[in-house]
Amino acid sequence: MLKDKVAIVTGGDSGIGHAISLELGRQGAAVTVNYHKDEASAKATVEAIESEGGKAQAVQGDVSSVADIQALVDKTVAAFGRLDIMVNNAGMETRTSVLDTTERQFDMVIGVDLKSAFFGVQSAAKQMIKQGGGGRIINISSIHEDWPMPGNAPYCAAKGGVRMLTRTAGVELAPQGITVVGVAPGAVHTPIDAETLADPVQRAKLEGAIPLARVAQPEEIAHMVAFLASDRASYGTATTYVVDGGMMQASVGL
Repeated sequence: MLKDKVAIVTGGDSGIGHAISLELGRQGAAVTVNYHKDEASAKATVEAIESEGGKAQAVQGDVSSVADIQALVDKTVAAFGRLDIMVNNAGMETRTSVLDTTERQFDMVIGVDLKSAFFGVQSAAKQMIKQGGGGRIINISSIHEDWPMPGNAPYCAAKGGVRMLTRTAGVELAPQGITVVGVAPGAVHTPIDAETLADPVQRAKLEGAIPLARVAQPEEIAHMVAFLASDRASYGTATTYVVDGGMMQASVGL
């Protein structure tokens, strides 16, 4: 479905990013797996893609740095010749409230979750326009782009920014044949939710708030991303696809 396409996945070495990298590789795309610190996991992701006959490379980069984002695009084009799919997936959170968040914590979350998506969109779009043929940009957001999460204020603010970045960039880039969409997962089995899922009381509370009564697997998010990266999703842009088991419709923010 993605044969001869070239993709970048930021934060592609773990969690949802790892699953996305593997799925894009299985669908035929050559994948640049970006990582910040965990080189071993990034290399393991590349090896897993290659073991199934795919093409991949691991590229280190701090996505809160515009220069590193541009280098990521440049190294992808150098290795695979072009860029067709940009997945802005890297993210972090501090689980701090409005009253408790420090300036440093705020800057880190905005840098990784919002700034990286903004300049990831920019750098990818410029390359796509240069080479011609349009492209797909997919921002991995969260239900918290629209759904309050008391005690996680910087994260919610960043994801709210991603929501409007997706809509605005989708409109701006449509004439160039570039679609920009968001994917908003709910609760997913990833390292970021490991602490909650390890606590039986917290896990029961979480699962009780989800109509499907379970936390998603990373692969379920990856399947949506692979679809949106394909030609089958050619008419969707400037919007967010929510994948949350019905969570947002069932209760107020947790």
